[in-house]
Amino acid sequence: MRCAWPAEDELMIKYHDEEWGMPVHDDDRIFEFLVLDAFQAGLSWRTILYKRENFRKAFDHFDAEKIAKYNLRKIAELMNNAGIIRNKLKIKGTVENAKQFLKVQKEFGSFDKYIWQFTGYTTKVNKRKPGEAPFITSPESDAMSEDLRKRGFKFVGSTICYAFMQAAGMVNDHVITCFRHKECMDIRN
Repeated sequence: MRCAWPAEDELMIKYHDEEWGMPVHDDDRIFEFLVLDAFQAGLSWRTILYKRENFRKAFDHFDAEKIAKYNLRKIAELMNNAGIIRNKLKIKGTVENAKQFLKVQKEFGSFDKYIWQFTGYTTKVNKRKPGEAPFITSPESDAMSEDLRKRGFKFVGSTICYAFMQAAGMVNDHVITCFRHKECMDIRN
């Protein structure tokens, strides 16, 4: 049995079964999830997932160093790219987040060391039963959001941070009857 949210959608099932809830420690992947979760604000994850490859191409495979150097011409180019979400504030926010991401990497040695501090460098495990409402924030996502905002990050409210934590495996939100709940517990930090 798996969580109900992927429904019968093959791409959502693949994402659920292979990625969601798996601890991520690679800075490039972490930045990818930060970008995608920021673009998800106000939209469904399904919408973002189906545009993920377009985002990868449009945003130089989420290379923070390249994105931090985007100029107005590149932002205009992205605004004309029908393959991504064309929201000027989110695009500009991504450029700003890349700049801040690089500063945090320099300060902490890696973004991974910085971001995982909010869960005590381990995956938080929830034990939701089927049918129970999912969490949308936590004290950890509140603290993460507050600190990221102080550092100049954009589109990092607590709900976005919580979605990021789920994607990056900082929290295991698979329902307890889902086969992935145990798998994610077995490999948690």
